[in-house]
Amino acid sequence: MRDRLRIVVADDERSARSVLVAMLRGFDDVEIVGEATDGAAAVELIEREKPDLALLDLQMPEVDGIGVVRLLKRASMPMIAFVTAYDEYAVRAFELNAVDYLLKPVDATRLRETVSRAIDRLDRDDAREVSVRNVRSAAMAFEASTAAPLRRIPVRRKNEIVLVNVSEVASIIADGELLHLTTIRGIKHTISYRLKDLEARLDREEFVRLSRGTLANISAITKATPMPGGTFVLSLSNGQELQTSRFHSRLLRERLLRL
Repeated sequence: MRDRLRIVVADDERSARSVLVAMLRGFDDVEIVGEATDGAAAVELIEREKPDLALLDLQMPEVDGIGVVRLLKRASMPMIAFVTAYDEYAVRAFELNAVDYLLKPVDATRLRETVSRAIDRLDRDDAREVSVRNVRSAAMAFEASTAAPLRRIPVRRKNEIVLVNVSEVASIIADGELLHLTTIRGIKHTISYRLKDLEARLDREEFVRLSRGTLANISAITKATPMPGGTFVLSLSNGQELQTSRFHSRLLRERLLRL
């Protein structure tokens, strides 16, 4: 049994953050180890302080609460409770995956329940592994069900978080649990994400699937060269050449290669 639960609070709204911190300071089994005003700062703070629990606002600009979860290294992932203004129906993904959440305005009694639940989970040996698995599943489900088309993709570059405009991405190629993004200018980035989950968040009018593991930005396609067997090699404006599968070649022909 640990003496005090170490907590990080991340919210870009100063008043909301102050209310949470004030309530937490009233609990004698809690230690606040840091506050973050945005998602990028939250990632840095969590990986440095390694808290037991992070209270993450869902709607921070640029890198939101979901983005923090995606960017955190697996070994640094604490217990997560999302703080949100969404209603009961919008947080169903969290409930289904046993991930805690707090609705704004946060009630002190409900916050107490979250803290107690986190302490109980951390006293079990498998708590961290279960937390990592559940929170990632819930984050992906929530994104797919509520988010507007993605416009920027947060990417880790050493100790920095780079925001890549989706419109500048020429291709996305899956490699196991990693995705390799190449921009129109030929700059390469790698993120940990599933291709089908990212595809669900992209504007279907802007990206097309070329094969089981490849997406391309339609505006970056400059030429389609027919190949034996009914497939194509697509040339992109950044110099990339990508092979289509037979199945996706049929879809591509219907969608792009006919007037």
